[in-house]
Amino acid sequence: MSSEPLLRLDAVGKRFGGLTVLDKVSFTVAAGEIVGLVGPNGSGKTTTINVISGVHRADAGRILLNGTPVQTRPGFRLARMGINRTFQVPKPFRSMTVRENIEVSAHFCGHDQVDIAAILAETDLAAHAGQAAGSLTVNQQKMLDLARALATGPQILLIDEIGAGLNPQELAVVAILLQRLAARGIAMIVVEHLLDFLNRITERVIVLGAGRMLFEGTLRAASQDPEVVAAFIGG
Repeated sequence: MSSEPLLRLDAVGKRFGGLTVLDKVSFTVAAGEIVGLVGPNGSGKTTTINVISGVHRADAGRILLNGTPVQTRPGFRLARMGINRTFQVPKPFRSMTVRENIEVSAHFCGHDQVDIAAILAETDLAAHAGQAAGSLTVNQQKMLDLARALATGPQILLIDEIGAGLNPQELAVVAILLQRLAARGIAMIVVEHLLDFLNRITERVIVLGAGRMLFEGTLRAASQDPEVVAAFIGG
């Protein structure tokens, strides 16, 4: 069995004009692992998942999926290779039904035989399958965003602030669902400001500050790290 992690970032860098937003970011993610990605606003969290998912191309370093460099692949090819994501603000096809949204994602990645009914049940959307996506609540749209990603048969999911705007009961349901997906072998990088929510789903977090890695370890240890504390309170 190969010891190569599912995903590896090796000194990844990204610039926008003269601004360096990621500086030598390096970490690995194993199959079935949930990794939290935290940091103050502007620290590079969303840019990190954007370069992994092909929204932006890294300017330096390598991104490897199962040992294969993928940093130059466009997003649609990465989705077909097993890297998919959700967005902080979901953007479904609003006039299409919930089921149709999921079917489009499955077809796009060549997974026409995917069990749509199972995905609807798992994301608690079965009762809304024939409903227009634009009429869903915030929580339901986030679940549809996740359902569309699941329909592509992902090896790794990049989750961007799925907890934003959800109440405690909804957060608890989402936490259980993410843990269940991880138990099936799907790896996840979860960008999140809700640290209590992260603490429910993972023991490992990566802290970014001004585009560079400040810390990797548990949330408890991060809270006691002077550099991490300084980044969150502004120095």
